[in-house]
Amino acid sequence: MGEELAIAGVLLPSLMVWAAVAVLLSLPLTWLLSTLGFYRFVWHRGLFDICLVVSLWGGLAALAARI
Repeated sequence: MGEELAIAGVLLPSLMVWAAVAVLLSLPLTWLLSTLGFYRFVWHRGLFDICLVVSLWGGLAALAARI
């Protein structure tokens, strides 16, 4: 997991790539949660969204480490 990924000839840290993927995955997920009215039960939407991104980021990094 500590290796770099070459994207278009640019070396990027793998955790940075997984962070970008986690942010992109969280966008439709937050839209879906908002549409379903889930945020009525959440105390602080901003904190919940950050925790969602961090959880996705950790899950993606863990999956990448296994592969």
